[in-house]
Amino acid sequence: MLHVLRRIVLEVSAADNLTSALGIIVRRVRQELDIDVCSVYLSEPGGQRLLLMASEGLNPDSVGHVEMSAGEGLVGLVAERAEPVNLENAPDHPRFKYFPETGEERYHAFLGVPIVHNRRLLGVLVVQQRERRRFDDEHVAFLITLAAQLSGAISHAELIGEVGRQRESTPQENLQITGIPGASGVAVGQGVVAYALADLDSVPDRDAENVNEEEQTFREAVRAVQDELKEIKHRMQDVLPSEELLLFDAYVMMLGSDSLVNGTVDRIRAGSWAPSALRDTVRESARAFEDMDDPYLSERATDVRDIARRILMRLQSHVRRPEDFPERTILLGEDVTATQLAEVPTDRLAGVVSSKGTGSSHVAILARAMGIPAVMGVSDLPVGRLEGRQIVVDGYRGSLYIQPSPELLEQFKHLQEEEQELAEGLRTLAQEPAITLDGHEVPVYANSGLLADIAPSIQSGADGIGLYRTEVPFMIRERFPGEDEQTEIYREALMSFNPRPVTLRTLDVGGDKSLPYFPVVEDNPFLGWRGIRITLDHPEIFLTQLRAMLRASQGLCNLHILFPMISSLSELKGAMQLLQRARDELLDEHYVIPVPRVGVMVEVPSAVYLAEAMARRVDFLSVGTNDLIQYLLAVDRNNARVADLYNALHPAVLHALSHAARGAHQAGKPISVCGEMAADPASVILLLGMEIDSLSVNVASLSRVKWVIRSFSRERARELLNQCMTMEEPAAIRALLNNALVQAGLGGLVRAGKT
Repeated sequence: MLHVLRRIVLEVSAADNLTSALGIIVRRVRQELDIDVCSVYLSEPGGQRLLLMASEGLNPDSVGHVEMSAGEGLVGLVAERAEPVNLENAPDHPRFKYFPETGEERYHAFLGVPIVHNRRLLGVLVVQQRERRRFDDEHVAFLITLAAQLSGAISHAELIGEVGRQRESTPQENLQITGIPGASGVAVGQGVVAYALADLDSVPDRDAENVNEEEQTFREAVRAVQDELKEIKHRMQDVLPSEELLLFDAYVMMLGSDSLVNGTVDRIRAGSWAPSALRDTVRESARAFEDMDDPYLSERATDVRDIARRILMRLQSHVRRPEDFPERTILLGEDVTATQLAEVPTDRLAGVVSSKGTGSSHVAILARAMGIPAVMGVSDLPVGRLEGRQIVVDGYRGSLYIQPSPELLEQFKHLQEEEQELAEGLRTLAQEPAITLDGHEVPVYANSGLLADIAPSIQSGADGIGLYRTEVPFMIRERFPGEDEQTEIYREALMSFNPRPVTLRTLDVGGDKSLPYFPVVEDNPFLGWRGIRITLDHPEIFLTQLRAMLRASQGLCNLHILFPMISSLSELKGAMQLLQRARDELLDEHYVIPVPRVGVMVEVPSAVYLAEAMARRVDFLSVGTNDLIQYLLAVDRNNARVADLYNALHPAVLHALSHAARGAHQAGKPISVCGEMAADPASVILLLGMEIDSLSVNVASLSRVKWVIRSFSRERARELLNQCMTMEEPAAIRALLNNALVQAGLGGLVRAGKT
């Protein structure tokens, strides 16, 4: 059964449109279960009605015409309950309703299961049989599992169909797809798909610019792979037995076959560029092999895909040049990476959309730092169909609009103008100190990770660097940087801001941040070997970095060192001992090293409850809210499925932050917040109320955060905090704070409810 399920899901996922996908479902289910009828009813927009969209066994003329309300008949009962209904004789049930046009009077046994995707009812999958019988548990389990597996594919096919219709003479306008807000702002531009090389499934649809050249390029790639395989066979003659070498002959024969080569050429001549023509041909060929009953032949589908990947690599030898990107590029992908983001010239990057990830993913954080609107976690995004489309990205609501109408474009362009006016108005404010209405100064620092960020940080009016992510120089190299290399990097950062403070966080890798030359493979990386745990286990790496930081501070007085992922006092003790050892070594080598200020990141729950004890042993605390929220709420911040559970205004988060702030102040030490929460205007009010001493944010958010601080008194912020601490729902807390922002004249920072 698992094999059958997998094959059906793969076929449906590869369907070109919704009609094709539903046809595959009803045909294959009827065949595999050996039953008389299989039908799919889909919920219409608004969820008030169900329409028969596909059937094998019922009257074909009824498809697309039979409809019922969501609570009508047995199909409506399944939709209403959102659970299976299994009946021996359907006409005996009081909710049975007869639709004469279907011809279903001949059938008695009835089993219906709901198709649910992201808590939304998509429709109902129904099987029927002439004889009176209850379907057994195996049938029920099979259909429930299949419906759950197919829900995403059906939703995806639904969107593919809608997007595909835009190629027709009368394009559908304003197709809205919703994801998760990643970075605020709006952008209008042209879609460019970022896809993994040698991955057939991620290749986007694209028209051939020159059909003849495209065909020639494809044929050259095929010949190159043929030569490559012949060379491999020759090289392996003395290693493999003769019967195994025949495999390479079979591969060469496949490359000369009509189905693979001619099928791809036909698609190129019909207007497709070579990679997508190859993709569609391979899907068709692989499906034909998989449908064969002979296990040996069905396994040949793997061989077809392997050959196709080799051809694709040849086709992808051309790297996109900076000038190849449109002037306003909307970068789209299944899982957009920081590297793919960096490939687009910054003056051409207008927006980012990713199928995977959340507002707390590193790509979203990077987009916010760049001031680029982003939408994440668009799980049903038909990425391959969006190359070259005109797209609007609404980073406030987490939505994108494909093929926007002139009226919608006008609305968003007006919003962009408002954004520009707001940014211009805040530019002068950014250079002013952030002082509350009752006279308390709250320094606002910049988060950074590259030396290229330093100049923009200074120009933005940052009071210093509150978080310098030292892992970034490690991540962009092919080896660990040496002590002299690191010293040079840290020295430049310290000198640029001297005497303003620069906080260097020690190496923080693991979790979702990996080094290619130091791989850490774990089942649960966020709860595994990361941060201070790695550096304490590798003192040779840690001491080199600490020595570089201390050497960089010679003659300066602004070095702050921050230890990440501290969860116990013993870890803090071990880190402090290594820091002292590094300083003693340098003093013995006749360096003049000032004593740096040392801090601890509060980003795991245990550190919240040890805040006072830790603060007594260091100079300051800094709360990393990104990880703290993740650990407090048991929500992977990169997982779009649970993104709605990741909420900085969750009451548990507010109580934890308040506890940490009290602990630091009881020990007489300052506490800052350097996570993304510090850049959220609503959250800033609460942080003021908790008397957080300083904030560290991305450069793009700095002026807005200063505006919030200068618009509230601590007393007013404390009143709002006390109100929020009695509330139980994050949405209610958000509404209260947004209202307070509007009342304070900061309505321009509250955009989510507009457009």
